[in-house]
This record gives sequence, C-alpha cells and structure tokens, in this order.
Amino acid sequence: MKQPSSIDRRRFLKITGLTGASFIVGISFSQAEGAPEILNLSHVAGSFELTPYIIIESTGQITIMNPKPEMGQGTWQSIPALIAEELCVSPDQVTIKPTSGEAQIPGQSAGGSSSVRGSYDRLRKVGASAREMLIKAASDQWQVPAEECYAEEAKVYHKPSGKNIGYGELVEAASKLEVPKEPKLKDPSTFRILGKSMPRPDVPLKVNGQAVFGIDAEVPGMVYASVERCRVFGGKLLSYDDSEAMKVKGVQRVVKAERVLGKNRYESIAIVADNYWAALQGRKALKVQWDYQGNDQFNTAAYEQQLRELAKSDGVVAHNSGDFDGAFATAPVKLEALYETPVVAHATMEPMNCTAHWKEDNKVEVWVSCQGAGIIKRELSTVLGIPQDNIIPHILFNGGGFGRRLSADYATEAAMISKATGKPVKVIWTREDDIQLGPFRPMTFSAMKAGLNADGKTIAFQHKVISPSISATNNDKYDKTKADRSMTEGISDQQYEFPNMKNLYVFADIHIPMAPWRSVTSSTLAFAHECFIDEMAAKAGKDPLDYRLGLMTKDSDAKNVLLKLKEVSNWNKPLPKGRGRGVAQYEFFAGLCGQVVEVTKQTNGAIKVDNVFAVIDLGTVVNPDNVKAQVEGGIVMGLVAAVKDGIIFEKGASRQSNFNNNKMLRINEMPKVEVHILANGGPVIRGVGEPGLPPLAPALCNAIYAATGKRIRRLPIDLNKI
Repeated sequence: MKQPSSIDRRRFLKITGLTGASFIVGISFSQAEGAPEILNLSHVAGSFELTPYIIIESTGQITIMNPKPEMGQGTWQSIPALIAEELCVSPDQVTIKPTSGEAQIPGQSAGGSSSVRGSYDRLRKVGASAREMLIKAASDQWQVPAEECYAEEAKVYHKPSGKNIGYGELVEAASKLEVPKEPKLKDPSTFRILGKSMPRPDVPLKVNGQAVFGIDAEVPGMVYASVERCRVFGGKLLSYDDSEAMKVKGVQRVVKAERVLGKNRYESIAIVADNYWAALQGRKALKVQWDYQGNDQFNTAAYEQQLRELAKSDGVVAHNSGDFDGAFATAPVKLEALYETPVVAHATMEPMNCTAHWKEDNKVEVWVSCQGAGIIKRELSTVLGIPQDNIIPHILFNGGGFGRRLSADYATEAAMISKATGKPVKVIWTREDDIQLGPFRPMTFSAMKAGLNADGKTIAFQHKVISPSISATNNDKYDKTKADRSMTEGISDQQYEFPNMKNLYVFADIHIPMAPWRSVTSSTLAFAHECFIDEMAAKAGKDPLDYRLGLMTKDSDAKNVLLKLKEVSNWNKPLPKGRGRGVAQYEFFAGLCGQVVEVTKQTNGAIKVDNVFAVIDLGTVVNPDNVKAQVEGGIVMGLVAAVKDGIIFEKGASRQSNFNNNKMLRINEMPKVEVHILANGGPVIRGVGEPGLPPLAPALCNAIYAATGKRIRRLPIDLNKI
C-alpha cells in the first residue's frame, strides 16, 4: 500500500470532483439503532463533509481512508487490509490516507487492543458493498448476469468470455447504483490478504525517513515553544522573571499557559522562539518561583507504607461467589502474601508534542501524534470552550502510544500558546518533561489469600487490590464507595474454578495523575495473581502447570493455551541444575495470552533470561507477522517493567528523568522469543496489542523461584542481585 500524498483532503476531493467521476463508499452509524449503514456518496464536487472509506477515481486510483492512528501496532496495514480484501485489490494498488476526526466516521481512536476486532466485520462489509456495485456495473454494461462476473486485482472479469474492465472505467455507472445492504462477504478460504503475512507499508517509510510523525510537522510561519512546568504536582506559580530568557537570541516572547489533565489543571510558562534550540535555552534562563502547597513532602516510601496499612482494611467487594470467609476460616492450610508493583512512566520513544494553529475565526488546526482524532476534538472542545466542528486534527504517525496518547493535555496546552501568540506553534516536550510529568501507571499492591484442603485442593481464594484509581484522576466526582472495575481488571475473570472467591478493592488517594499503561491494570495484577497461584501449587506439592490445569476441569480457551504451552515449551523435559521454568497466563478485556519463561542462575549469582514461549489465543488473524511482533513487543515492555527502574518520588518529584535512570532493555538482555498463535477461524473477539505483556512478569518470577527457591513478591527486581 502506498504512502499518503501530501495533498490536503478537501483539495484532493475538489480535484477528483472536477477531473472525473468518483465512486465513494463510506459508513455512518444510525442514530436510532447504532447499527452500521452503508452509504453511497457519489459525484463529489468541491468539498464534502463525510469522509468516505473508499475513493475510486475514473483514472483507476484507489484510496482507502484509515480511521486508526498508526503508533507501531500495524494498523496502517491491518485496517485498510480489511477493506482491500473484500474490494479485491492488492495492497500495492491502494493509497492510504488517515481520517481527520469526521463526525460520520466512528471509531477513530486506537486503544484497548480494539482496532482490528472492532473493525473486522464492519470494514469488510464496506469493501464487499463496493465490490458488488462494481460487478453490477460491469454486468449491466456487458448485458450478462452478475453471477457470471467476479472481481480481482481492481478489475471485473466475465467468466465465460474472459473479458475484463478496470474499476476506474466502472465508477460512473457504479455510482448510480443502490448500495447493497447485506453484501456477501468472501469465504475465508479465498482470502489473499487476510490471514497472510504481509509487509507493513509503514515500515519502509519509517526506515527511509519519509514517515511524518507529530514531531516532524512543519507549518508555514510557525514558531517553537518549550514549556516550564512545576516538577512537584499541585504546585502553584508565584512569580517568574523572564529578563534573562528574553536576552537569548531568537526568543520572541514568554506567555503563560495551562496544562489540563482530567480534573487537574497545572500552570505553565512557555518560551516562544524562532527555533526550538532558542526556546529551550530561553527556558533554562527563566527564573521561576513555585508554591508547592505542601506537595513537596510526598515521597514513594511513605506512600508505599500507606498502601501496606490500607491492605489491612476490608475495602469494597468487587466479586463474591460462594462463602470465602467461612471456607478460609476452616481451611486446614492457609496462605497469605502481599505483592507490590511500582509507578512506571510510559516513556514513549517520541516525546509528547503538538503543532497548533489558533485562527482568527476561533478554529484550531493541530498536527499531532495522538491515539485518536476523536480524542483531540473532544478534549480541545471541552478545555478550550469551542465547538468540535471548529477543531481540525491531523493525526500523524505516533512514536509509541501505550495509553499515554489517550490524553490530549499536550495538545490543549499548545493550542492555548498559539492563541496567546497569534501564530502556529510547535511545542516539544523534553525527555525529562515526558518521564517526570506523567501521567503514570499507578502503584498497585495486591493482598492475596487462599485456603487449601489437606490434599492441596483450593477451597477459598481472594485477591484484594490496593491502589490509586485511574478514573479518579479524570473525575472529581469519583465514587470511592464502589469497586473500581478498571483497577480490579481480570482478577475475577480467570478460568480457574474456585468454589469460594471474594475479591476486593481498596481505594488509595493520590494527587499525582494516573493513566492507562499498556494492558492497564492487568500489567500489575497478573503478577500477583499468577505468582500466588504458583505459591499455592508449591504448598500443595504440585507441578505449577499441572496445578493450573487441575483448576480448569471444564474446556476453555485458557486451558487450551496452557496445554499448548506445555507442548511448545517441552515443559516435562527436565532442565539442568541452576535453570528454571515458570508459567503464567492471564485473560482480560484485551485478550488472552500465556507464557513460559526459562532462566539460568549464573556463577556470579545473577539471573539470565534465556527463553520466552508465548501462546496467544485469537479467533481470526489478519497478519500473523504483526501478531508475533506485537506479542514480542509486549514481552519487551513487560520485561522492562519487571526488571528496570520504576518511578520513585522524592520531595514531591520524580527522581527518574531520562534513560540514564529510567532504563530500557538493551539488545544483549533480550531473551529468545517464540510466539504461537491459536486461531480457529472464529469471531474476532480478542486483541493483540496488549495480551503479550501481563504474563511476562509472573512467568519470570516463577522461573526464578524454580531456579533459586527465592520467591519474588515485589517489582522491579534486580537480576544481578537475586
């Protein structure tokens, strides 16, 4: 699939409308029923408000509009592929263009591993409708039955005669036809794109430098801004002296701004300059006084102790089945453990940035790396107090999202600075800004309890989550009396058959902003859940994998994952002394994945992570290579969170500031990874981007226990000091 042209969308539509007929098919959602409706939008002349998914010009040019932002997860290939497969065109015959937040196009965001599964049937239907209309146009022209015709490689063929005609020659006639309401979808056995390993068209663009990320955006007449913000959350601006900053060559002016993140509003000061270097140097010369409001007393050690004390409280019930209290009280064998995970930063490779232009008519145009045009339009409209129709977002390639770019605080701030200066402004965060200013993955503690009978069978199980809430960051009316489902994610949904289970949530207040982080709370809860299952297996004297299978007497996808893991990892093959295997699986909103990790205890006592075997369960696969890449990426990120620096707060601010003390995994630390996909051709109900992350930490720690006999209950761990 070809790279997008640089032509403006509205101008593009004007040109196609003036130079020839265009055949356009798009989707809207019925206001009454919320059901997909196929629309025929023909004879475009001038600008057109509803962005179509498919544009076929009389020249034969085919453009597919992609509603999902590309942030490394492969939607630049997978989403257009859904349409292209049914349209019967090959990837190299298509130009991809991103949508821009049009109200009639649903689902213009990427998060929750939902891009493909949320679009699979809907976008295939779009491609199939266009195909059937083109076939009907050809059959009418040839005066033959439509059943004798078929589409292939952007042409319609007549089977008996062998004659063919290109899509471009059919657009005018096709545009006059009624759109099929229920087009026939292709049988998967005939797929040429879906289910096949296909090259990603974004990769060459990223390798040769043609891909345009938010940080690459250039707008005529733009200036640059670097923004000083208080490192202590909740600090108030007392005063600032910009006299030295204004002496820096290139600095134009200094303006106040504001960063709005959910219910939180943070004052900031922007240095505006001819170029980014001047803006940054001017910022360094700025003298600022902050009133920390007592928040400089906050530190990680004290907050951790607060969570440990809160762990003693009952909390609110998230799930209750059977009689946990009675079963646990009478259990002959009892286990209890407290697991602890830290705050972590998203640390995307592309720091936050936005180029914004506030125009005289109160319209705002932004060029930005974000996880969705809809996010930009909603947040800018709410914060800036202007209609969504006044906001024109250009969503460029993202250098990583991981949940951080589900917020648009950096975009609203840039728009405010543009309004204050009267010019288009590019705001670029430094790496220190990005790591220290959040929002962050919450610190999460888990108090675990289990009761076993004399034979080691589980008769009572409890997972109590003690943590701040992501929702509380955004909502000043957060209800502390109810269990926060986003913070107890997956703990009550595993396929283990516990006769008595009561899971709890204890809310811990915090003033530091929190946000989803790849796989959200499952990234922390799976660690506690699956390590504690291992503790139960050890107490029962059972093999950890067989113990899990013993808790799943009924058929389930999770059971199939474990059985496949047992096979591909050669689980029953003994390892030499000093080596160990660990297993974990976790099912949550995004999907289901299981992993076996192998480690070696080296002569100096350090632990080396040797191998990771992963099994992900999917109904249907669009691109197997992409699935494997996403699982591998999840494993890398899970390993970083398990063995590298968490965020530690001292005097109210993050001690970590850059990659020197917020380390990433180095290539020599990367284990061998083997990914296996379970796909039975069923419905696409599970995602790919996040499920590979949660099982890594527990499988690793369970492997360390197998190799050393040492139980890990706190992350991160230092592999050199086990």
